[in-house]
Amino acid sequence: MGRPTAHPPAKWQTHHGHHLATACFPMPSSTIRSISITVSDEDGAAAAPTRRPRAGRRKAAARSLGQRAVRLVARWWPVLLLLPAIALLLFEASRLRGSPPAPAAHVSSLGRLDPTTRLVHGVREHCLKLLSPKSLANLVFPEGAKRDSVVKRITYKSDDNDYDTYHPEADSSYLLQHAEATRFNLFTGFQTLAEREDSFKVNETVNLHCGFYSDNGGFKISDEDRRYMRACKVVVSTCAFGGGDDLYQPIGMANSSIGRVCYVAFWDEVTLSTQEAEGKVIGDDDMIGKWRIIVVKSLPFVDQRLNGKIPKMLSHRLFPEARYSIWVDSKYQFRRDPVAVLEALLWRTNSTFAISEHGARSNIYDEGKAIVQKHKATPEEVEVQLTQYRQDGMPGEKRLHGLKALAEASVIVRELTPAPNHFMCAWFNEVVRFTSRDQLSFPYVLWRLNMPGMSMFPVCTRRDLVNSLGHTRKVKPLTQTNPESSAS
Repeated sequence: MGRPTAHPPAKWQTHHGHHLATACFPMPSSTIRSISITVSDEDGAAAAPTRRPRAGRRKAAARSLGQRAVRLVARWWPVLLLLPAIALLLFEASRLRGSPPAPAAHVSSLGRLDPTTRLVHGVREHCLKLLSPKSLANLVFPEGAKRDSVVKRITYKSDDNDYDTYHPEADSSYLLQHAEATRFNLFTGFQTLAEREDSFKVNETVNLHCGFYSDNGGFKISDEDRRYMRACKVVVSTCAFGGGDDLYQPIGMANSSIGRVCYVAFWDEVTLSTQEAEGKVIGDDDMIGKWRIIVVKSLPFVDQRLNGKIPKMLSHRLFPEARYSIWVDSKYQFRRDPVAVLEALLWRTNSTFAISEHGARSNIYDEGKAIVQKHKATPEEVEVQLTQYRQDGMPGEKRLHGLKALAEASVIVRELTPAPNHFMCAWFNEVVRFTSRDQLSFPYVLWRLNMPGMSMFPVCTRRDLVNSLGHTRKVKPLTQTNPESSAS
């Protein structure tokens, strides 16, 4: 048997862009020359993978470009951030040039009558539901809330019947120490701690300090103004001492309430001159719009905030013949019919006193911290007050007698009967003895008296009652006060 013949390897040739393969087999040479096999690029790639130098170069170039971009961003990032900011600033500037100036925020709310609403179980309702003007026209004032109050009669201490008891010697060491420690004076009377304790006892007849202690105590009102005030049965009152606030005309009053309601604004002479300089001049009838302006002389306190507590808390003493009062802070515009408000907040709920809940806090001790943080009183003042309340056993509860412990006292609606008058006298004496921040003493008086007929309405109801306009200017401090009345 002969030795097998060795086969030479196949030879590959390229022809017109295609691979040509010639395989050599043991056959005649003439046959070999006549056979050719054509292989496509795809088949060739499958048969034997090849390198792609162009793709590698592209990837390397991309990596190099990315690195250069990163280096540029790292170098110029402040400029890249600044350019959009400049563009936005230019856009806003051009937009503002093309639009009229926006009115001040407090001006925009002046005169608004649209109702305030809230969601209740997914349904939007009015925060304050008032009677229609037609129903108001036929409304008859009730005889009064049917409350079984213990307090039937209240009398007020004065120097006429208590002079020997309270200051037997005008320059006694006791009075000097007392005057230095408190702001009690001839307007307030000199309430001792024992008298303070007695003032919280609920009896059929209550005798306590409640301002207007002496004829020399200050807060002087003309006889003509007193006659006007005695004729008021329902009064809406406000005050501005020290020129701090403007006077905003009440709106939303029904025609049937005209003649049944007095609007009274208490000013001092500083506010009078400030308002006259702005063109708000009192007419010959002592009116500016709906407001009767009563100018008070000889304010009893250096602290203007404390002077403002007199018309705020002692309306029953200023309007001795009135049956109902609504207090409104001077930074607000009252925008509802007063008789409708009395019906909704007092008569409908069989209440004698209605005040707004506090919107931010519920605890008296948390409120003390907030007052100090906002620099509305010194830490020492607040600590003296809260220390006394702790000694008296005042709890730090969020609710007292079923009501929220803290109130926002910018709107107060009440009946001028003995129990609410007792409450207001005790509250006034607390703001004189301690800080002027009445929201800090309100929970204490509420806790001590547990007055029947007390109600509190939610914040959204207060917002429906008034338009909030804020304080207009800084209050000017009182530079002169009645020398006989001031012990501050």
